[in-house]
Parts: sequence; structure tokens; C-alpha cells
Amino acid sequence: MSNISYYTEEGLKKLRQELNTLKDIERPKISNAIAEARDKGDLSENAEYDAAKEAQGMLEMKISKLEETLAGARLIDESQLDTSKVLVLSKVKIKNMSNNMEIDYMIVADGEADLSSGKISVNSPIGKGLLGKSVGDIAEIDVPSGTLKFKILKISR
Repeated sequence: MSNISYYTEEGLKKLRQELNTLKDIERPKISNAIAEARDKGDLSENAEYDAAKEAQGMLEMKISKLEETLAGARLIDESQLDTSKVLVLSKVKIKNMSNNMEIDYMIVADGEADLSSGKISVNSPIGKGLLGKSVGDIAEIDVPSGTLKFKILKISR
């Protein structure tokens, strides 16, 4: 059973580019490294060969995982998003009730999360806690340091 994840067009493009780089550039590099190491003689005592084979295994595992992610990836039409409640790809302005600090987040799929640009994962504690909430709601979210209360100030796309 594959996991379905929702992505923006930008996020899907990034995943496809990474997969193409791994397949078209990294895979041939490792194949060449294996061939060079094999040409050096006895494989039973050839550390370069062992390292290249291990790197090949790791690369193939990464390619397989990316292919699985892409197989379950779904593109979200941002123009069709409901702004009455927090959903994946919603832009949310929240207020931390303990320090009155206002924060803007966009709720995204795991692969697109980037806190420095205000994108948090739908599977993070805050992302999960905000899902389904409407403007004016108070979300009580359990985090490792305790429980945080956030008021939903604005939802947009």
C-alpha cells in the first residue's frame, strides 16, 4: 500500500529533478567506480570495490524510495482550496497565546517542509494540530516542551 502525499507543482518538480539526477548522473558515476575498482584485481581484498558496491546499494535504495514517493504523489490545485479551514497547502497566520507572537506558516507535504521559508509538514505536531481548524479557533498542540495554544487569525491559499 503506497502512501499518498499532496504536493505543489514546485514540490513535484523538485522531486522529479532529484530522481533524474540520481538516475542520470549518480548511477553512471557509481557504475564507473565499480568498473575501475574491479579492474584493479582481487575483489576479496579490494576496499574500493566494496565501498563502491555499498554506495551503489545506498543509491538504489534512495532511487527506490523517491520512485515510491512519486508514485503516491498527488498534485493539488491550489485554486480549488477551501479557505474556511486549515488544509494541506493552506497559508495560516496564527498567534501564540503565551507570548502573543504572530507566525505565518504554509502547511505542506513532508518532502516540501522547510521551516526557514515558513513551510511546515502536515505531519509535524503543529501541522497536525492546525488541520481542520477555522479562523478564531484555538488549537492546543502537544509538543515536546509542553502544550502550546495558537489562535487561528487568517487562512488563505
